[in-house]
Amino acid sequence: MPANHTPNPTSPEPHPPAAAQDAALLLAGFLLLLAWDRSGLDLVAVRAWGTAAGFAWRDHWLTSNVLHGGSRVVGWLVVAALAVGIWQPYGVLRRLTHRERIWWVGTTLLCSVLILALKRISATSCPWSLAEFGGTAHYVSHWARGVLDGGPGHCFPSGAASTAFAFLPGWFALRNRAPRAAAWWLAGVVIAGTMVGVVQMVRGAHYPSHTLWTAWLCWALSAISYHAVVRRAVAAPAAAPVSPPA
Repeated sequence: MPANHTPNPTSPEPHPPAAAQDAALLLAGFLLLLAWDRSGLDLVAVRAWGTAAGFAWRDHWLTSNVLHGGSRVVGWLVVAALAVGIWQPYGVLRRLTHRERIWWVGTTLLCSVLILALKRISATSCPWSLAEFGGTAHYVSHWARGVLDGGPGHCFPSGAASTAFAFLPGWFALRNRAPRAAAWWLAGVVIAGTMVGVVQMVRGAHYPSHTLWTAWLCWALSAISYHAVVRRAVAAPAAAPVSPPA
């Protein structure tokens, strides 16, 4: 049998969580992020690493080249490995249908595109652009519409963090077919995303909220897409009418 027509997993048909459960998690995360934005902790966090002379770790070889630049390389390597797995499934990917594997890779790429598109239209500048750190901008909440901070903008949400959080669709793809693998995947994505977010904060490239919003947006897109595409496809056979015997 050709590799791109692998049979459906032999495990019983999954029972996807109700959309209401995922919606409740999204709402809770949204409210927590709003609370963080109003707390003023973004500035507190970056002030711990920046001075009037700027951010000492901004161009350091470890943070700039290895951790920041290296994370992008690793991210694309993982995308390539998952793309190969669409037609030549290996490991836990064998437990997924061909449709589910395509959805996983496609939604990962959509998450990256979403974050980059939002950055392009954002008027929010990076912390290193603030006047108190040697730049020209002044702090303005990224939700203050029509109020410009005087800097170059294009810094919200965090594109760097999306190199990790764009892989959140893997949790949704695996959680019914392979719960343990899904848990490990989710833990790895969260740890990697947190690490990248901390590196970018230390460099003065992003506020913590930029990383948190990237995670929430990727989670939201994954959840919405999952319930609109994958879950509906799983539920469709059970809902189909049974033809009477001839």
